Amino acid sequence: MRLKPGALLRFYSLCGILVQVAATKNKGRGSQGQFPLTQNVTVVEGGTANLTCRVDQNDNTSLQWSNPAQQTLYFDDKKALRDNRIELVRASWHELSISVSDVSLSDEGQYTCSLFTMPVKTSKAFLTVLGVPEKPQITGFTSPVMEGERMQLTCKTSGSKPAADIRWFKNDKEVKDVKYLKEEDENRKTFTVSSTLDFLADRNDDGAVVSCRVDHESLNSTPQIAMQVLEIHYTPLVKIISSNSWPEEGQSIVLTCESKGKPMPEPVLWTKDGGELPDPERMVVNGRVLSISFLNKTDNGTYRCEAKNPIGRNSTEYVLIVHDPNGFAGQTGPDHALIGGIVAVVVFVTLCSIILLGRYLARHKGTYLTNEAKGAEDAPDADTAIINAEGSQVNAEEKKEYFI
Repeated sequence: MRLKPGALLRFYSLCGILVQVAATKNKGRGSQGQFPLTQNVTVVEGGTANLTCRVDQNDNTSLQWSNPAQQTLYFDDKKALRDNRIELVRASWHELSISVSDVSLSDEGQYTCSLFTMPVKTSKAFLTVLGVPEKPQITGFTSPVMEGERMQLTCKTSGSKPAADIRWFKNDKEVKDVKYLKEEDENRKTFTVSSTLDFLADRNDDGAVVSCRVDHESLNSTPQIAMQVLEIHYTPLVKIISSNSWPEEGQSIVLTCESKGKPMPEPVLWTKDGGELPDPERMVVNGRVLSISFLNKTDNGTYRCEAKNPIGRNSTEYVLIVHDPNGFAGQTGPDHALIGGIVAVVVFVTLCSIILLGRYLARHKGTYLTNEAKGAEDAPDADTAIINAEGSQVNAEEKKEYFI
């Protein structure tokens, strides 16, 4: 004859009472030191929980496990509740261990181990069930994004208990300035958490990997991660690289226009001094490269490279100066500034000397008459010559002489 589950449960409860009465009559004194020992258990939802009750000193007194609803699960080695998830692990006078597989959130609560002494002694074990967060998802990204636009990426996960933690990373570098929101789910046991990353799109973010990382104690140190690769469109960045840092007449030079943008810039445009290249035979454009052969002074000027894509355009310039190979470029020559200074000093001193000499001559200018007169040298003696000379002064021309 098969007993109904309710009748079977009452049967085991009656057996427990009878055992308790018998234990009271026969072993009242020896049971005073007996006490069941249990431990709290934490298990991940869907896992297996092991509940163990031990008695160090037991004189054949029965042990029993019951659930938070006070339903008997096992009485010694007898299963009382028909639940295929509950199994007996070990049953002896000193231990009663059971397991609960495929644990759900509803299994959480306080379980009781009873030792049927007089009075009955009990020990409580709390079963904590961790809710595993769902795999996170990143929303809010539309590809592509133009440089300078504001981006708001949201990472969301549900079903965690307790609430999960969300962290953001950009190329493995954590981003701290984010918003966090926690909401209780409809079952009032688990939580939905979300976090928002808000930033302005920058060309340096193109190709960057943004990841949302969910950490939770139920994940056994293996976080759940959602990733998003950013695609940022931006105007070209242009740079000219020269193959010759000191171009000379007769040599050649290669100017390379490096342009980076997204989408990829179209073929670049080369101009000279605001117009077309003047000598297509010597100035050859091949893609982004401008080659100029047999350089001469007429090639001096400003060369511009311009690149554009659907987002915009940008340009840069290179000033070409062709040097004379006979100009002793790079050699140490006389200091022309010093020589010029010396020449200036010499000229200044010379001018000063001329001015001083002129002023001196002006101050000492005069006239005098000679004592020579026509016929004086024919006089017989000196007195006669003097008289003749004085007489001749009246009609004689004055002879002017300057002296210093």
